[in-house]
Amino acid sequence: MLLTFDAGTTGVKAALFSLEDGLVDSTVVGYPTHYATGGVVEQDPETWWDAAVDATRLLLSGDRAAQVTGVAVSGQMMGALLLDRAGAPLRAAIIWADTRSQAECQVLEERVGTPAAYSITGHRLNSTYSLSKVMWVRRHEPAVWARAASIVQAKDFLALRLTGELGTDPSDASSTNAFDQRTSTWSAELLEAAEVDAGLMPPVHPSTAVIGAVTRVAAAATGLPAGTPVVMGGGDGPCAAVGAGVTGPESGTYCYLGTSSWVSVAADRPLHDPEMRTMTFNHVVPGRFVPTATMQAGGGSLEWAVETFAPGGGPTRYQDLLREAAGHEDAADLPLFLPHILGERSPYWNPRARGAFVGLGRDHDRGHLIRAVLEGVAMNLRTGLLAFADLGHPATSVDVIGGGASSDLWLQILADVWGLPVRRRSLVEEANALGAALIAAVGTGLLPDFEGAAAQSTITGEFHPRPEAHALLDRRYRLFLDAYRRLEPLFDELAG
Repeated sequence: MLLTFDAGTTGVKAALFSLEDGLVDSTVVGYPTHYATGGVVEQDPETWWDAAVDATRLLLSGDRAAQVTGVAVSGQMMGALLLDRAGAPLRAAIIWADTRSQAECQVLEERVGTPAAYSITGHRLNSTYSLSKVMWVRRHEPAVWARAASIVQAKDFLALRLTGELGTDPSDASSTNAFDQRTSTWSAELLEAAEVDAGLMPPVHPSTAVIGAVTRVAAAATGLPAGTPVVMGGGDGPCAAVGAGVTGPESGTYCYLGTSSWVSVAADRPLHDPEMRTMTFNHVVPGRFVPTATMQAGGGSLEWAVETFAPGGGPTRYQDLLREAAGHEDAADLPLFLPHILGERSPYWNPRARGAFVGLGRDHDRGHLIRAVLEGVAMNLRTGLLAFADLGHPATSVDVIGGGASSDLWLQILADVWGLPVRRRSLVEEANALGAALIAAVGTGLLPDFEGAAAQSTITGEFHPRPEAHALLDRRYRLFLDAYRRLEPLFDELAG
C-alpha cells in the first residue's frame, strides 16, 4: 500500500491506496489558521507535523504499517516557511492567502516588471507568492531573517520531518515567483531583485524522485517502518490534476472546489495569457505544465458564509444551509456576490479586492445569500474558463473535484453558469491524495508512468446546463463583471 499526506489549508488528510483496490482508507486531522488585519494569514508548521503524525497513527491499525511500501506528500502552495540550519521553523508559516507583502511586491515590479516576470515564471508578480513574503520577513523581522537557512513549502517541511532531507519539486518551486520555467532552475534575476540569496532556496528534485527514507525518529512518531521510501511529491494543484486524470493536453479541463478554487488544464509548454489572467505551474508529470486560473476564496467563501450565518451549528450546518439555498432556484432578483473576501488572484490579481453582496433587499433571507455565494464562485471561475478558450483551450465539459464537488446543488449551478456539462469524479475529497499516491507509485517503480491516472477514478454524476437557467445566469454574469469594475476604485480607497 501507498501512504499519502495532503497538507491543506484546514488540515492534513492522510490516505492509504492500493493499486489493485484504490482508496483503502483516509482520515483528516485539522489545525487552526490565524487571520489578522493587514492581510495576515499564518499557520504554525508544527501543527502540520502533529496532524500528519496523528493521522498516520489513526490509519496504521493492525498490520497496515508493514504493508506500506512508499510515501508521498502533497501540500498547499505559494507559502513561505523559514527554517534554521537544523530544519526548525523560525516563525509561523506565511501561507498562500496572506497578502501583507504588497509593498515588497511593488519593489519587484519596479526592478523586474510584471510582464518580464510573467515570461520567466509563468506567473504575475503578486503578494500571494512566496518571494514577496520572504522579502517582508527580511524587512520587518531582521532577527528572524539573520537565522534563516532555507525557505520551503508545506509538503517540503513534512518530507524533511519524515526523511531529514531538504528539497522541493518543480511544481512547488513554480509557485514561488522565483523559479525560471525556461531553464527549470531558480531565477537569478528575480532572486537578485528580491535581494534573496539563492542558497536559501532548496534543491529541486523531480516530483517522482525518492528523496530519502523514513528515519528512526519519524518512525517512532508515526508508526511507519523505518526505511520506508519517501517520494518528493508535489503541490496540491498539480497533484489534484493527476487525481482528476488531467496529465496531458488531451485530458480536458477540471475544476477544484476547495478553500481556494481553480480551473485548469494540462499542456506540453507554459501557456502565457497576453492579459495575464492565468498562470502556469509546472506539473508533477515530467515535462508537462498545468495552466491554471485560481481564485482566492472558492470553497472559502462558502466556509465564511456558513461560519457567519450558522455559527456553532454542528456538522450538519452545511447541508442545512445548502437546502435553504436550493429553495431559491427561481429567484431572479437574487443578490450578486463578489467572492473576493481574501483579495483576488485570477482574473483581477488585486490583493485589495473585497467581497460584496450587491442588490441586497429586505426580502432576502439566509438561503438567498448562500445561493448567491455559490453563484458568485461559479461566475468568477467562468472567467478562467473563458480565458482558456481565448488561448485555444476551450472546455467541452469540466470534471470537478474537491470538497465542494459533493454538493449536487453547486455542481448544477456550475453547469448552468458555465453552459457546460459538469461531471463529478468518484474521488473528490481524496483527489489530491490520489495524485500523490500515483506519484509514489511511479517513484517507487510500481507504475512506469502516469498514463493510467484517469482510470483510477470514475465519473459518478453528470450535470447538464438547463437552457433557461443558463440564459438568466449569463445575463447575471455580465452584471457580476460590471459590479467588480464599478467597485474596484472603492476597494482601493477602503484599503487606505
